[in-house]
Amino acid sequence: MTRSAKSTFTKSSGNVFEDLQVTEPSEALAKSELAAIVAQALRARRLTQTAAARVLGIDQPKVSELLRGRLTRFSTERLLLFLLRLGRDVDIVVSEEPARAATSPGRLHVRARGARREKGAPSPALAGVQ
Repeated sequence: MTRSAKSTFTKSSGNVFEDLQVTEPSEALAKSELAAIVAQALRARRLTQTAAARVLGIDQPKVSELLRGRLTRFSTERLLLFLLRLGRDVDIVVSEEPARAATSPGRLHVRARGARREKGAPSPALAGVQ
């Protein structure tokens, strides 16, 4: 059996939302990553959607939307608030990338760390800052 048409592939940018030409792809990726961390935290606690709604301060249908990845009603700020309500620490780090042109937009990264640091220990992002 021979192939009549050759398959073509396009290399990914690393952000599916950018590849799909979504408006504000960095924010969409960050929101989806934050929502995944919230969902993981809820699973770790073995909460029902009703119990999760009480912890997050929202109603159960919104928990369902969140867990299904329907994030249009959730701002990045609101997702960060959910993480705080779930007892997670959130560190926000703003850095300058010297190799990037001044006219290029910045990038937004979300990274979850598995190990929680000891109470009172300085944040690794703030280590050495006085």
